[in-house]
Amino acid sequence: MQKIPTLFRRDPDDRRYVLPGLTPGCEWVLAGEGTPTRKYDGTCVMLDASGAWWARREVKRDKVPPAGYVPVDSDPVTGRTTGWEPIEGSGFVRFHAEAVDCLPPGGAGPGTYELIGPKINRNPEGTGHHELVRHARAAVVTGLPPVLTWEELREFFTGPLALTGHEGVVWHHPDGRMAKLKVRDFPAPTGR
Repeated sequence: MQKIPTLFRRDPDDRRYVLPGLTPGCEWVLAGEGTPTRKYDGTCVMLDASGAWWARREVKRDKVPPAGYVPVDSDPVTGRTTGWEPIEGSGFVRFHAEAVDCLPPGGAGPGTYELIGPKINRNPEGTGHHELVRHARAAVVTGLPPVLTWEELREFFTGPLALTGHEGVVWHHPDGRMAKLKVRDFPAPTGR
């Protein structure tokens, strides 16, 4: 699991937000080559081909990773390493077990999932129980502006007719590349 790049460059003075400049390698999104899907607000978990569950984990610079940790990607700016820890070592293990218990028989195949529910990130998804949403089956986002620019996407994410109830959008290219943009990547509009 490589970290999904954010569509636009982060503001170096306030990394919470993005600037109009495109992140190199994400040009395909503005060219209309990807499928936009809903970004769910939970925590990422993975079922590997051997049937083991893993939880996404970021380890800060100079911190000791948990036992069994598998690093995948490092951010040279923040010094954080993203990787996987065995689900048994995650603080979400109990909620994950509840979500797995709710799956139909044979309901999970190898891949990544978003664990959502009442005890995950204060439940922004508003679910009544813990559940797993397979990323490969995420809902397609409709209503995006016909021309994707920073200005148009800012309006789509924060304007009066803004995307609501979603953490953001993940674009999927047919060749496997992805890019993301979150609602909170833009400052809240003023004067509305």
